[in-house]
Amino acid sequence: MQIKFERNALWIVLGQILSTRTTFAQTASFLSPTSIFSPVSTPANSIFGLSLFVLSVTAFIFAVVFSLLVYSVVRFRKRRGDDGREPPQVYGSNQVELAWTVIPVLIVVTLFMATVRVLAGIQNASRPASAVEVVAIGHQFWWEFRYPALKVVTANELHVPVSDPDHPTPTFIKLLSADTNHSFWVPRLAGKTDLIPNRVNSTWIDPHETGLYLGQCAQYCGTQHAKMLLRVYVQTRNEFDRWIQQQSQPAQTTDAVSAGRRIFETTACVNCHTVAGTVADGRFGPDLTHFMSRDTIGSGIAPNTPANLRLWIRNPDALKPGCKMPAMQLSDQEVDAVAAFLETLR
Repeated sequence: MQIKFERNALWIVLGQILSTRTTFAQTASFLSPTSIFSPVSTPANSIFGLSLFVLSVTAFIFAVVFSLLVYSVVRFRKRRGDDGREPPQVYGSNQVELAWTVIPVLIVVTLFMATVRVLAGIQNASRPASAVEVVAIGHQFWWEFRYPALKVVTANELHVPVSDPDHPTPTFIKLLSADTNHSFWVPRLAGKTDLIPNRVNSTWIDPHETGLYLGQCAQYCGTQHAKMLLRVYVQTRNEFDRWIQQQSQPAQTTDAVSAGRRIFETTACVNCHTVAGTVADGRFGPDLTHFMSRDTIGSGIAPNTPANLRLWIRNPDALKPGCKMPAMQLSDQEVDAVAAFLETLR
């Protein structure tokens, strides 16, 4: 009776999962901000549907096999008075051999066709004229985002407009790598897509809800692979337009931070970073023109606070061991001056 109860409970749980898709997605979102079971974008929604289909098929297979095993254990268990002889054996059954060959083949073909259909639908999606174009470049260990048509460059925090189903505004992302293999993955918005040196890959998203969505590099790329995080801010169209306008402006600095600017411009900082309106035009590190408009530093590893900023300038390895940014051996006064200069870059 206990076995029968557990088997019935399994079917009840599976039925509830399949029949309450919205509730399941909301629960998944609450449990993890990077759950594939809480999609808010068309590509992620297609992957979610495929995942539930595969889960249903495999759960059914598990239930059938488990039930047969339990039946065999119960039906053919040794009983008191048995003489120890084996039950009648069946050899060379064409029906059994045909069943265990044809059924698995049909299951595999069904799963294969379902997967191909989803992949083709995502990869062959047409690009409307209203689409936003972004170039994402993976570096060790941070993300560079360029908006070619909008003349904006930022890092680690991607801003996109929400896509109204009645007036779609998807974001198409060209994926490039500056060094080794990386992988762009924001589970609630789209599937994982690799960035490979000397190859152009692409993905797209059309988020239907505003908010912050988390992702990260999903392909091992070196020491700080696990801390190569990214944040996607989905905004209303008006908010996105204001952000683009603000990011399009040159850096605004004041005479009060001239000492920090002078230190910044006379050290190796300018070889790696760009600050529009100054002599800094490096390309190896993130563009810092509007550095203080970002919520985090170090590709999402720490909040962008004065204390963390000073620690990052003094010794980046303290926050992100193995990162490519060197410690510049600045004095405490020089660190404070450079931090004060960076804090004006909004």
